[in-house]
Amino acid sequence: MNLSDILNFQLLPKSNSVMELLSLNEKTKEQGLVLTPDDIKTLVVFRNKVLRDYARVELGIEVLQELIKVFSSSPYMEKDHYVDTLNELQEIFYYLRNETEDKAEDIKLIMKMNDYFNGSCAGSVELLRSKMEELAENFKKDMMCLDSLFEGDESAWD
Repeated sequence: MNLSDILNFQLLPKSNSVMELLSLNEKTKEQGLVLTPDDIKTLVVFRNKVLRDYARVELGIEVLQELIKVFSSSPYMEKDHYVDTLNELQEIFYYLRNETEDKAEDIKLIMKMNDYFNGSCAGSVELLRSKMEELAENFKKDMMCLDSLFEGDESAWD
């Protein structure tokens, strides 16, 4: 058992986290989107897998909660693909989190993802993934430019 398995908690059927996620149904049911306890288990199992794949540790479910809150109002979110889409959004989010070296706030990344999803991607997760890969690449280029700007110029820090 590795450290991420120990730290990434498992949700019990009546845990506060499951209840918090279920309570989001009050908001999302207006769009015809409802998660069952089994759906939540699927989301959390996938979350734990993605965290393990990206060697990340998360102690709470805040990211998943925000993804549900933000994306449930999308006109492109379909009830038949709700859980699968949320899983893909989790994967994209944690990929982006790693690629931006945790320098951007969670909510800003989620809102950027949502803007693209509802805008130029027109609900396509594949296009969103591609746009977020571009965003991450541009972020890295900008960081390298910033690093080279100050490289060897110790007076810049005075």
